[in-house]
Amino acid sequence: MHHVFETPKAPLPIGPYAQALSAGNLIFISGQIPLRPENGDLAGPDLITQTRQVLKNLQAILDAAGCTISQIVKTTVYMTDLAEFASFNKIYAEWLGTHTPARSTVQVAALPKGAQIEIDAIVIKENI
Repeated sequence: MHHVFETPKAPLPIGPYAQALSAGNLIFISGQIPLRPENGDLAGPDLITQTRQVLKNLQAILDAAGCTISQIVKTTVYMTDLAEFASFNKIYAEWLGTHTPARSTVQVAALPKGAQIEIDAIVIKENI
């Protein structure tokens, strides 16, 4: 049995998928791109602005699922330009604080809506 988590504080999916879905005590947060939930527009032209929006979207979904950043066990980061990795890493580290989940980072040719970054997450939660 699974549960779908949804919040209007993060962008609605742009395809046939859930913002997040539980399976047992794991929650899988779908890849978040830097769309503003209030209007669906891409947040800013630069990676820093886009990264901050992606993290806001992830935080909103974590909140909706009753989870915190410290429950994230794995993220996957998709970037269109790894030359921007240091800038991304600084903002990501600020968001995580002392928590350091496992992570994969890959460069991709393109992302939906012309985004420069997308992040998905796996979260562990007891008693879903």
